[in-house]
Amino acid sequence: MPKPYAGNIVRHTEEITQWLARTPREEALEPALPIIDAHHHLWDVRAVANRYLLHDLLVDISQGHNICATVYVEGHAMYRSAGPEHLKPVGEVEFANGNAAMAASGIYGNCRVAEAIVGHADLMLGSAVEEVLQAQLAAAGGRLRGIRYATPYDASELINRFISRPVPPLRLSDPAFREGFAQLARFGLGFDAWLYHPQLPDLLGLARDFPETPIIIDHVGTVLGVGPYAGRQQAELQRCKDDLHELAACPNVSIKIGGLGMPVFGLRLHERDLPPSSEELAQAWRPYVEMCIETFGAGRCMFESNFPVDKQSCGYSELWNAFKRLTVACTAEERTSLFSGTAARVYKMSAPG
Repeated sequence: MPKPYAGNIVRHTEEITQWLARTPREEALEPALPIIDAHHHLWDVRAVANRYLLHDLLVDISQGHNICATVYVEGHAMYRSAGPEHLKPVGEVEFANGNAAMAASGIYGNCRVAEAIVGHADLMLGSAVEEVLQAQLAAAGGRLRGIRYATPYDASELINRFISRPVPPLRLSDPAFREGFAQLARFGLGFDAWLYHPQLPDLLGLARDFPETPIIIDHVGTVLGVGPYAGRQQAELQRCKDDLHELAACPNVSIKIGGLGMPVFGLRLHERDLPPSSEELAQAWRPYVEMCIETFGAGRCMFESNFPVDKQSCGYSELWNAFKRLTVACTAEERTSLFSGTAARVYKMSAPG
C-alpha cells in the first residue's frame, strides 16, 4: 500500500538502485526504434548523496533501447566555485560539453550524449546577460541550444518544497526578465520553460510577445497533483489542456512529454513497494501523454526521460517501453517525430540515420 504523502522526496542514489533491483528489468520493446532523449541531467549532489554522472547515464541507455543522442538540461550542477557570480553557471556548460566530447570519442558507444546543451543564465540581469550567453557559447563547443530559467511557483507551502531555487510569482512578466529574455533570439537560442500548470497563462504572454524565440515546455506543463491540487486530477488536467491549447496556437512553442515520475504530479509511483512495469506506467501516464499529442500534434511533441529525477519512480527501460506502448496507434511518421524528429528539429541536432 502507498505510504502517506510526506512532502518532497529526495531519494539517495543507493536507495533508488536497491528499489529498482526488486524486479527484473524489462527487455526493450522495438529495440531498433531511434530515440533522442530530449531531457536529462548529470550531477553530483553530495549533500543528499545523489549522483548521476556520465557512467550512470551510459548504464541506463545501454539497456536495449536505441538511444542515438541526448539533450543535456541544466540542473545547477558543477557551477564554478570562484569568479563573478553571474558567470558561475558557465561551469555547468563546460561540464556538459566535456561529457559530450567524451561521448563523441566513440569509446563509450554510439550515443551522442549532450549533443545539444541547455544551460542556465540569470535573465534578471537584463541586457547584461549578453556577457553570460557569449561565455557559454564559447564554452559549449557549438552545442549550446538554449537557456532554462526555472520559474515554478505556487502559493501553497507544500508545492514550494519541490524546488531548490524558489522564485516569486509572475517572474515571466518582470521587465528585467523580459529584457534578458530578448537577448536569446540575438544568439539563436531557445528557452526551456519549467513552471507549474497554473502558470501557463504567464508563459502564453511571453510566447506571443517573443514569437522569434523557440519555447519548449518541460514536463507536460507539470500538472500539480499534491497539496491543494490532490484529488482534482480531471479538473486540473482540463485546466492545463485549455491553457496548452492557447499556447499551441503559437508556432514557436513545443512541449516535452515526460517528468511524470516527479512526486509533484501526485501519481505516487515512487511510493510503491515494487517499481511499476511499463504497462502500469502507461496506464498512469496516458491522460498526460494524450493531452500533449492531441493539443500540439506529434510534430511539436518530444519524449524525455528526465533522468535521474524520474528514476525515483521507474527504470529507464520501463520508461521508454511505456512511451512505445502509448504510441502504438500513431502513424510511423508521428512516432518518428515523438521519439526523435521533433527534438532533432527544435534543438538543431543530427536526425538519426
